[in-house]
Amino acid sequence: MAVTGLLMVLFVVGHMLGNLTIFAGPNGINSYAQHLHELAPVVWGTRIVMGVAVLLHVVLSIQITLENSAAKPDRYAVQNSLRATFQSKNMIWSGVIIGAFIGYHLLQFTFHVTPNLALGEDALGRFDVYNMVVTALGGALTALVYVVAMVSLFLHLSHGIQSSFQTLGLSNAKLLPRYGLVGTVVSGIFLVGFGAIPVAILLARITQ
Repeated sequence: MAVTGLLMVLFVVGHMLGNLTIFAGPNGINSYAQHLHELAPVVWGTRIVMGVAVLLHVVLSIQITLENSAAKPDRYAVQNSLRATFQSKNMIWSGVIIGAFIGYHLLQFTFHVTPNLALGEDALGRFDVYNMVVTALGGALTALVYVVAMVSLFLHLSHGIQSSFQTLGLSNAKLLPRYGLVGTVVSGIFLVGFGAIPVAILLARITQ
């Protein structure tokens, strides 16, 4: 769980940096997408590795949840959590939301099977990713789906990053709070970075 989780965090960093090229305008993100297209073997290799990592993460999370439930089949008469947080108590649910979003995101921007997608080429003959993303995220419902998913990612990683270092034995009483701060900051950056895209597109559509 810890290793696959941290691997996915590294992928999310790269994915966010690539997505933020949309703020450079059509040429920015279309050039980025064209560059990825030229590196197809690397891209598909990364997709395979990340697909395996996600699958392992999901399977292990289900296994651990079932083991925890079997270890304490009866609920405590008094709930008195000293260190448990909202994020830690709801990791399974934030993970479910993220998993569902990943499926939707792939169907929309990788396999292009969701409705109302603008598929075409820009003036330079490149696939027009900019127009596709702007038209897709210009609707309030779609933008809301992305924002909710990013809030779930924030909740999941703000606990998950700290937990990963602890699980790997790289933590102690002094370092654990620092890892917690790192997890909050990193997940906050993801929330702002990813969330800014649908929000900016929706606001631009509303103010036109």
